[in-house]
Amino acid sequence: MTKQLKLSEIVPDHLFGKRLDQVLAEMFPDYSRSRIKEWILAGAVKVNGEVNTKPRDKVLGEEQIDILADLPEEVRFLAEDIELNIVYEDEHIMVINKPAGLVVHPGAGNADGTLLNALLHHVPGIGEVPRAGIVHRLDKDTTGLMVIAKTIPAQTHLVEAMQAREIVREYEAICHGTMTSGGTIDEPIGRHPTKRTHMAVTQSGKAATTHFRVMEKYRAHTRLRLRLETGRTHQIRVHLSFNNYPLVGDPVYAGRPRPPRKASAELLAILRAFKRQALHAAMLRLAHPITSEILEWHAPIPDDMVQLNAILRADTAEHGFDLV
Repeated sequence: MTKQLKLSEIVPDHLFGKRLDQVLAEMFPDYSRSRIKEWILAGAVKVNGEVNTKPRDKVLGEEQIDILADLPEEVRFLAEDIELNIVYEDEHIMVINKPAGLVVHPGAGNADGTLLNALLHHVPGIGEVPRAGIVHRLDKDTTGLMVIAKTIPAQTHLVEAMQAREIVREYEAICHGTMTSGGTIDEPIGRHPTKRTHMAVTQSGKAATTHFRVMEKYRAHTRLRLRLETGRTHQIRVHLSFNNYPLVGDPVYAGRPRPPRKASAELLAILRAFKRQALHAAMLRLAHPITSEILEWHAPIPDDMVQLNAILRADTAEHGFDLV
């Protein structure tokens, strides 16, 4: 379903000589530049009463702008009183530390009990913001930091910053295999050709870049720090699996556990019981969408990953690196 949007405004003189799409983005900051460009190309924008479908046309100032466009109506979800770990909040944005097991957005098999349902309860009016202010996602069993927009202008600016790769996200992970050094994985990611719920490195996919560095080496595992340039679905999980270093516990991309030889019963038990990908969004840095202040947050490593690191560290200290 859609609803019709009507906007009317006179172009200010100080925007003389700028492109039409740039002018409209400045005049109507509640809407993204990509959406405004779509409206222009679709013939939804009139300049002095005439339809203009050329985003690059220059304006002179004092033109009458009229926009008549269709907006998809947001599906209405129920507000639910679900506890959130709020790291930061002001009138424009919220940063949360998401636990494992919390689905971000309702979908097949998860109609409720999601982060979106929680936001509708905790933030009055956020239902008017597209996707209840969700700017980026974490997989159900990935923990860590997420930023939420509480207003449409904040969301518009955060989405644009994300697309421009201006938001910095760093992750902690534990993978199978012992890496010798850090590096960069620059491989396109798209839908798996036969397993439609999986992602894969494929030349028909979208560009994806993951930087990583080694934090600790264990006998048969590595603790990593990773930074994303892009935000493709399952990006870290797919990139590491493609390089034969899948995440511990990943139910989709890791296959069977790979314990080192002569591993203790305790280590074997922990590896078998680790049923989620060992991945945590540990750091988030961005320019505030309204004030432009540079803000940075850190989320402590969750207990299950702390425990896993500790026993892998102890196993390595006991056996060294020669019995992998």
